[in-house]
Amino acid sequence: MAWNLEGTYFENCNCDWVCPCTVTSLSAPATNDRCQVVAVDHIDQGSIEGVDVSGLTVALVFDTPKMMTDGNWSLGLIIDQNASESQADALAKVFSGRLGGPMGGLAPLVGKFLGIERAPIEYRNDGLRHTVRIGDSIAIEIEDFVPRGLKAATRLQNVFHPTNTTLTVAKPVSSRISAFGMTFANEGRSAFSAPFKWQA
Repeated sequence: MAWNLEGTYFENCNCDWVCPCTVTSLSAPATNDRCQVVAVDHIDQGSIEGVDVSGLTVALVFDTPKMMTDGNWSLGLIIDQNASESQADALAKVFSGRLGGPMGGLAPLVGKFLGIERAPIEYRNDGLRHTVRIGDSIAIEIEDFVPRGLKAATRLQNVFHPTNTTLTVAKPVSSRISAFGMTFANEGRSAFSAPFKWQA
């Protein structure tokens, strides 16, 4: 059955600002030996195989080689505790790539699936600021970058990215991650935000 999701996205990784992986559509290596990423998708409205998933949030925690296209990614999925069982199952199908779409395109790069966790997720989008708190494990706040003297945030256009071909450049104000056996802090590193509209 068909599905569609629309909402807002942000990511925070440990690359030096600004992440070369994203800027080059995954054709350049990360700035560290491993790329450690948290990607957050808040669904403003959407339906998956007849199940309404509006208002829910999903987070993905990645650990990848320096060159992301080498594959062998480790990936863990966190689903909003407010989701019912049917909603959680539907979200797991999309964000694991089983129903195709953007995540289906990334699925062949995943070598180790770390599992699915349920946790309370608080998501906030206040204009230029995007914040997520996931239980006691993850707390990230990023701010879209607006150059001095300009009114609009800097945007990166025409990139290959599962969320959107246009991303807004951001900087992490605070970042603390401890999930799936991984602990890292990406404050001051790299971040992007974007609206997303997926369907398959």
